[in-house]
Amino acid sequence: MHSYPWDQAAATGVGSHPGEDNLEALRTVFDELPMPYLPELPMRGVGADMIGRTASLLVELPAEVQPSGWRMVDRPGRDHKRARDHLLRDLDALEEVADGYTGPLKIQICGPWTLVGAIELRYGDKILADSGAVREVTESLAEGLAAHIADVRKRVPGATLVVQVDEPGLPGVLTGTVPTASGFGRLRTVDGPIAAAGLGQVLSVADFPIVHCCAPAVPLKVIRTAGAKGISIDASLMRRRDEDLMGSAIENGIAFFLGVVPGTDSKLPDIDVVARPALELWRRLGFRPEDLTRQVVLTPACGLAGGSPAYAKAALAKCREAARVLRENPEEE
Repeated sequence: MHSYPWDQAAATGVGSHPGEDNLEALRTVFDELPMPYLPELPMRGVGADMIGRTASLLVELPAEVQPSGWRMVDRPGRDHKRARDHLLRDLDALEEVADGYTGPLKIQICGPWTLVGAIELRYGDKILADSGAVREVTESLAEGLAAHIADVRKRVPGATLVVQVDEPGLPGVLTGTVPTASGFGRLRTVDGPIAAAGLGQVLSVADFPIVHCCAPAVPLKVIRTAGAKGISIDASLMRRRDEDLMGSAIENGIAFFLGVVPGTDSKLPDIDVVARPALELWRRLGFRPEDLTRQVVLTPACGLAGGSPAYAKAALAKCREAARVLRENPEEE
């Protein structure tokens, strides 16, 4: 039997939060969730965004913001320092709020393919255009993530870490739709095995890595081949034609993090409606209810940065309550 860092069906968030108060965001996730996580607050500005935050983890490959976006540079500057300062303040706050905590804890970084499709080389196009630079960044990210994981473990020694790698750009990399730096062309298509190998290099430094992709066509085969132990998707975008691949993944112990409530302010549905996508998926695939209660984690459909703090709190609470429905009534719709 496969083991997971959580007890039965759990709930967590995707990553981003509204506002600029990291202590408030951390208290919310620790109060509301059986699987808390380290929130990201992009409203704080440069370096708090997904790309800049992860770029600050790269070892000996600094990046700064240029008019066109993040770009590799020769030496760290103001933007790199801002990103590092945001992250270190968040880790200090995590250490304070999580004092004495034991249980699953999720952290998030941007994945290598999304990163190289977003950051530019020192002189020229996106990193994705240069296969040698892609390898260099991937190796640097794996090294930086390993150090980040060690730091979090030191600060929260009772936690069992789930490491989420965000790859919203992976489908575009695989289909050749990532624009060049000029915006007039498209960058090369990356073959699935190459994409899986690069992603796998980063995933390999974590004990329980999961991959989040909020695209309509999640590349499940590539993510599985890369070695992910969990896949995070928007349940409303699940396609029936992908269910055979999902079923195979579930049979092999892969956990699914299903996004079941909107990421921005809206009227939240009743708990049974929130739980229904997971219950119906399991019934269609013919799996045992006890597998559902071990292998499913409920989340919002995406990050919560576009919502209000009150909505973010309510959305996480709704996911927690719906996860309880999965545990108590696994065979009901």
